[in-house]
Amino acid sequence: MADESCPAALSELCLAQVCLSLDTLCRIGPNGSMRLLWAPLLPQEMADQILNKMAVEGRLNDRTVSIFRNCEQLRLRKARIRSSPLSAEAFRCALCPHRLQELDASWVSGGLTGAQILSGLASNPECRASLQRLTLRGFQMEWESLQVEEAAQVAFSSLKGLRTLNLANTDLTDPTLEDICTLPKLEGLDISSTPVTELSALLGCRNTLRYLTAHGLRRLDMSSSRLISVLGQLSALQHLDLSDDRFASALSSAEDDIESEVDQALRLLLEGDPGVLPALVSLDVSGRKRMTEGAIQAFVERRCGLVFLGLLATGAGSCDVLTAKDNLKVTGEANEQQICESLRRYRERECFTREALVNLYQLTSDMDNQTRPDILKLVLEGMQNHSDSLSVQLVASACIFNLTNQDMAVGMPHPLLSAVVNQVLKAMRGFPSHQQLQKNCLLVLCSDIILQDVPFDRFEAAKLVMNLLSGQVDQTLQRMAVAIISILVAKLSTEQTTQLGADIFIMKLLGIVQQKAMTGVVDSTLKFALSALWNLTDETPTASRHFIQCQGLELYEEVLESYYSESSIQQKVLGLLNNIAEVEELQADLMDEGLLDHIMSLLQGPHVEVGVSYFAGGILAHLTSRQDAWTLDQELRQTILEQLCAAILTWDLPEREMVSYRSFRPFFSLLQTCQPAGVQLWAVWAIRLVCTQNSMQYCRMLQEEGAVDLLKTLISDLDTHSDIRRMAECILGIVECQQTTSDPQD
Repeated sequence: MADESCPAALSELCLAQVCLSLDTLCRIGPNGSMRLLWAPLLPQEMADQILNKMAVEGRLNDRTVSIFRNCEQLRLRKARIRSSPLSAEAFRCALCPHRLQELDASWVSGGLTGAQILSGLASNPECRASLQRLTLRGFQMEWESLQVEEAAQVAFSSLKGLRTLNLANTDLTDPTLEDICTLPKLEGLDISSTPVTELSALLGCRNTLRYLTAHGLRRLDMSSSRLISVLGQLSALQHLDLSDDRFASALSSAEDDIESEVDQALRLLLEGDPGVLPALVSLDVSGRKRMTEGAIQAFVERRCGLVFLGLLATGAGSCDVLTAKDNLKVTGEANEQQICESLRRYRERECFTREALVNLYQLTSDMDNQTRPDILKLVLEGMQNHSDSLSVQLVASACIFNLTNQDMAVGMPHPLLSAVVNQVLKAMRGFPSHQQLQKNCLLVLCSDIILQDVPFDRFEAAKLVMNLLSGQVDQTLQRMAVAIISILVAKLSTEQTTQLGADIFIMKLLGIVQQKAMTGVVDSTLKFALSALWNLTDETPTASRHFIQCQGLELYEEVLESYYSESSIQQKVLGLLNNIAEVEELQADLMDEGLLDHIMSLLQGPHVEVGVSYFAGGILAHLTSRQDAWTLDQELRQTILEQLCAAILTWDLPEREMVSYRSFRPFFSLLQTCQPAGVQLWAVWAIRLVCTQNSMQYCRMLQEEGAVDLLKTLISDLDTHSDIRRMAECILGIVECQQTTSDPQD
């Protein structure tokens, strides 16, 4: 497994940049096709890597694949175009002229059929001879998509060099299988989940076939004796997969009969003469519940060269003989090794992935805070490979929570956690109405390590979580959603906060505050909702305006009065009102004598915490800083200014961090020499507070934004109050000390 704690390889970064810059690197032809402006003769491996990266990043389509029409500079050998939207014409023109050795076209969309792929490959004589590995998983062959003359000439048997063929989840028929088995070099064949009814055609490649994967053959119609007779003649066979996924669904009686025939054939193989399939070293019977421990034990004891045994969902994985074989890998549910091996082996199989994850969930529920990035990566891969499967997303998200809960996330590599969060957000987008999945995803996100330190799209996450608050949600989900939003919003840019601060989101959060306030409850949901609203309105006039339009001021006045003894609630309420007071055009909405009298009463007192007094002072400082905009009695303004000075000089600097600022710009107007002493005093006290608690961040901000010059002007002004001058000098001293620490002299 790659070390997730290491930075991405330079080659990966370069490939990603090429994918992002295709429009710049190419010229566009009249038909919309793309050609590289300048294309050196690239190493063949690099051309393969570019194509693969384009497919993985979702950048491969009819338009972009046309760069590979240049076969001289971009020479493909191993083409991987999984899940890319390509038409038949684009595939034929861009990829078929190359001398391909491998092609993985699994689940390709865009109207391309299996028959058209085969026709395109067969049209190139070199490719017919060179192609060794072909994967068409998930395709419909649709021979009727070809012209009659063309269809008569196209067959798998024309690809004479083919060694490995994967046709899982296709509409493979018995006649086509007969054609395939005439290939002279065929060594590996995957016909899983196809409608074939007969395997006798395999006798056509009995001397070359080494790997046969025939998982989930629902329509197989062979007696056990005939099946074991055919398999027994495959003398070169080393790997046999006859697993089945019907264990998880209700079966009809007819399907039960078919399953019984296969089970009986497997039992004959397990308990029979090891001279049958003498080269066999790998057998997969996962999902076949009729396999007994006795039969498994007999098989393992007779096959000394066995290296793999698939036993997931059979109940037979606890045999003692399995643990005695050091080199034997087993899929199953008996222990951690078997479960993890199942997740590795069955990446493409949804049912087995889900079954392994269910067992992993039970295992991880009892883990004692062990950091297991190896297991987390396996779970992530399962989620990514089956992102459209609700059942997989549901159990995988529960496993992720178990693996990242509490202290278990601390030692996880951040790139791995970042990928996990991105997949969790994708699951939230994919199944927005499934409340349990949403709850699982929120549980994963409710981690200090993830929310504070791990890189991911916090704006997208905030929107997704905010949308959960619409409609009826249970209290647990609501509490988690509001908690996550309150943290995420604080980390968004002002532009993002403005977009998120739409009236509909403000109304949702205000609705939660009102719901809690009506009952007088003080809980984490109320506190998180207040924090979220506070952060949403921080330096965001649009959100502040929406808050007022949604009757937020009236509600907050009631909350201030109702929770007069709850400092944590009052501080969050006053913090938001402070944000509104910073917006000049909204200050008039705060010009209410009753409200200001109440705020003034919070400036100081034996039972008033400094955090409450601080934000109360901030509101009053901003409102009194513009005399021409003051609409109330002038005596009230003078009283406020006097009480500001008296109160601030009694405040002690708190030990814990009380407030954070994105910028000092809202303070600039308060630091002007023409301002009253009370306004200036609150501003310099506030700046000294944050610079004392986090000098590295805020001293740099002071210098970059030009606030240092304002402080120097304030100090040099003869009319500046001595206490203000002293605090301003203290701030500049902190700045100078920080500079000395950051840039020591030689």
